[in-house]
Amino acid sequence: MNLTQLRRQFPALTQQVAGKSPIFLDGPGGSQVPQTVLSAMSAYLGYYNSNLGGAFFSSDKTVELMANARQAAADLLNAPSRDQIVFGANMTSLTFSFSRAISRDWQAGDEIIVTNADHFSNVSSWQQAAEDKGAKVNTVLINEADCSLDLAHFTSLLSTKTKLVAVTYASNTTGSINNIKRIVEMAHAVGALVYVDAVHYAPHELVDVQALDCDFLACSAYKFFGPHLGMVYGKREHLEGFTPYKVEPAKDVIPGRWETGTQSFEALAGLIAAVDYIADISELDDSHSRRDKLASAFAKTKHHEMALSEYFLTRLVNYPKIKLFGIDDLDRLAERTPTFALTFAGLEPRQVSEFLGKQHICVWDGNFYAQGLCKQLGVLDTGGVVRIGCMHYNTIEELDKLFDLFDELL
Repeated sequence: MNLTQLRRQFPALTQQVAGKSPIFLDGPGGSQVPQTVLSAMSAYLGYYNSNLGGAFFSSDKTVELMANARQAAADLLNAPSRDQIVFGANMTSLTFSFSRAISRDWQAGDEIIVTNADHFSNVSSWQQAAEDKGAKVNTVLINEADCSLDLAHFTSLLSTKTKLVAVTYASNTTGSINNIKRIVEMAHAVGALVYVDAVHYAPHELVDVQALDCDFLACSAYKFFGPHLGMVYGKREHLEGFTPYKVEPAKDVIPGRWETGTQSFEALAGLIAAVDYIADISELDDSHSRRDKLASAFAKTKHHEMALSEYFLTRLVNYPKIKLFGIDDLDRLAERTPTFALTFAGLEPRQVSEFLGKQHICVWDGNFYAQGLCKQLGVLDTGGVVRIGCMHYNTIEELDKLFDLFDELL
């Protein structure tokens, strides 16, 4: 992977701000975007902006675009069919919509499971649906040593009363990756459905919904180098079996029965370009399928991101005033993304992010809607954490500049 050549594809990475090259370590909040994505969105809006179902060329182009976007998403997630991909404004809106449909038949005595590892888009939606139906909500704790899910606690909460398990693939705050395949197996053994939040995982690892056997999986294109767009994969029997809240004239066939209103077609154009951008990292020719290219590309980016994680964690041990939440074992780098949750002795998280921001190093501070996690770790009421988040376009040299500023700050 030629990192210099790759970075040139991102306008944000080549700009100057007040005479300095900005450093984007804010990837978990939204990645930067390559020029191919920007061009695809502009081209659609400039030449073909239309809606579906018209008897003219630009509407035909939009119909084709929609089909191609579904196929790109299906290739990214390894969905059996593009008809099993549902688009929407964002993951949160889609999850609230799905939670209402899935919970229609819940009743008092039913139970659901959420976790302290999750962004609250995959918690509040299910909590509120359960409250509406009188169902009980159980919450899985995390192992505080590495911020992974406490699977023993999860096992104790599972029962034949469990209707659904909502769980994140990887923490958007600490980067810890959860064993989703095992969780799905355990949930299915008691007859429960599993709704997976893969928003943070999808930019870093290859998703395979068929291998996971999950019932639903949600992610967002703006986290993997695309525009603001949400998507949900669902098993066919669920997309056809559950009854969504929809506008009456809309056709009652999948996946459209789950999609309310007019989609952002320019965002769909950007999604296709984003998936193809990732696939092109493989440098494989067109004799290979897009899915094969994606597998090769993610293997390359994972290798680079693990090197970034190793470098970051190796340097961090020299800073006793900085506390890390999450996996710090160099032998377990494959179990985390290059996302690091930190607190600084004597400094509030906002003070740290503001100090770095003045030097045009972009990082986030706060709880990142992972309210349960931050509460269990005891940082919710003290400003949360500072989050350093690397993507495959980040470099060792950028991390060196970050640590130089840590020296100055401390």
